Amino acid sequence: MIDHLFEPFISSKPRGRGLGLSLVAKIVNDHGGIVAYATEDGGPVFRVRLPAHRPATRAAGDRP
Repeated sequence: MIDHLFEPFISSKPRGRGLGLSLVAKIVNDHGGIVAYATEDGGPVFRVRLPAHRPATRAAGDRP
């Protein structure tokens, strides 16, 4: 199941719809980020990485 975590309609719950992680992955990806899964001592861990915001530089003569 781990290979398919971020696919739509994949769920380990009997009445699950399986849309949560696929929607999270799409939204994060649309913003230039990634979602990663790992197993640690306490159980599953999901990490979301998003790019840092860089303010646009102003051209000479632009108003603040």
